[in-house]
Amino acid sequence: MKRNFTISLQHRLALTYALFIGAALGILTLAINIFTGITFTALIKENISEKSGEIVRAIEALYNPMEGSFDRVTTEAIGMYFVHEGYIVTVEDEGKEPVWDARSCDMQQCVEVINDIAVRMEQNFRLNGGMQKQRHPVYYNNRIVGTVNIETYGPFFYSETETEFLRSINRLLLFAGVILALLSAGISLLLSRSIAKPILKAGEAARKIAQVHAPWTAPSGEANPEGLIIRINEQYRTRELQDLSRSINRLAAELEEGERRQKQLTSDIAHELRTPLTCLQGNIEAMIDGVYKPDREHLESCHEEIIRLTNLVNDLNILTSLEVVNKKLLPLPCEMSKNLNKTSFDLAKLVQITAEQFRAAVQEKGIALRLCLMESPITADYDRLKQVFMNLLSNAVKYTDSGSITVSIERGDPHWDIIVADTGIGIPEKDIPHIFERFYRTDKSRSRSTGGAGIGLAIAAAIISAHGGTINVESKSGEGGGTGSIFRVRL
Repeated sequence: MKRNFTISLQHRLALTYALFIGAALGILTLAINIFTGITFTALIKENISEKSGEIVRAIEALYNPMEGSFDRVTTEAIGMYFVHEGYIVTVEDEGKEPVWDARSCDMQQCVEVINDIAVRMEQNFRLNGGMQKQRHPVYYNNRIVGTVNIETYGPFFYSETETEFLRSINRLLLFAGVILALLSAGISLLLSRSIAKPILKAGEAARKIAQVHAPWTAPSGEANPEGLIIRINEQYRTRELQDLSRSINRLAAELEEGERRQKQLTSDIAHELRTPLTCLQGNIEAMIDGVYKPDREHLESCHEEIIRLTNLVNDLNILTSLEVVNKKLLPLPCEMSKNLNKTSFDLAKLVQITAEQFRAAVQEKGIALRLCLMESPITADYDRLKQVFMNLLSNAVKYTDSGSITVSIERGDPHWDIIVADTGIGIPEKDIPHIFERFYRTDKSRSRSTGGAGIGLAIAAAIISAHGGTINVESKSGEGGGTGSIFRVRL
């Protein structure tokens, strides 16, 4: 079985940085070496030229015009001095007769100097050359009085001092290269770790999150209950790493909230089903055992519980039909907008008919129901909008124990605003952003006492959004009593 070779991000980054920095240092060192070599070579050539000029001037100073000749003793001393510097000097007089010749004076020493220079240049600097002769005339009062022949190793040569200097430069460059290579390796490790560590933490956090719902991905095969409460550091100076960390934390927070709501939903639906089912079971068992007679009163009690169950199931079916398309969850408005049965009608009549259905309920609670309507023609889905206002009015009646409920229509351009305002218990500020979410309930005990399952407002919001409208709420909940809620639907 073929195995794919993999390398960790940290090692890959470290290797990449090290190769990049190493290549940069190598190129820089090579460039410095080449530049130094070129500059030093030019300097040496200039130095050789200056030395040759110095020899010629020294010989010129030895010419005696009275005798018409050169001082042989001093000429020999000068010649022997420059032999040790690598310059083979021959001096001729005006008649081309040799005054002094370094080779004839000390051939053995000249050969040793020449060989030493040749070996030094060929072995140390890979430069193959040979002896080159230059003729320099000697002037006295603008008259040629002799000739100086200077042989040097060409095209140029380094003296022992210059050779040692170049070796020192190369050793310094090598030492600096080793130090910089070590520094580059350390810097590469630090840089790679600073980038890879947050990514590794994000990956580990993502794995722990996944193990909450997919325990088979964990080494132990058990779910990780701490996966959704994990948070990672967001304080990074690199924007992408900061965004990654924030995204992971946001994902964990949203999944944690979703997990909490899912558990709450299970508990709420179980409670909503348990109460009517328990009532039905008790009544039916009592009638079977003969404790209750199957009269109208007990049958109506069973019928009410069946209606309660039916309403809950219908709400769940409505929500499911709005969300599920081709076995995928889609945004509610996306699906609904395809299935709206739009007709033209008067919105005020729809609101009035819906409100009248709650007239008996508000009278029973002793609260007022006020309608401030105006003729408002619209093209929309009559049944869907009726369901919206049924849900809004139903909530208003449930949560208002005194005062009034007011339904009004205001004209905008080019829209209608339908406002349902009550003087009920209100909604806590922290819950307002969530009340249109599926199965969200503000006060669980209060919702159960009023029979709510947290589905109606989610359905209402989906229907309004499918029509291209908006729905929002303004409300506060005070300790000494509610200040009421105002729902505004814009179509």
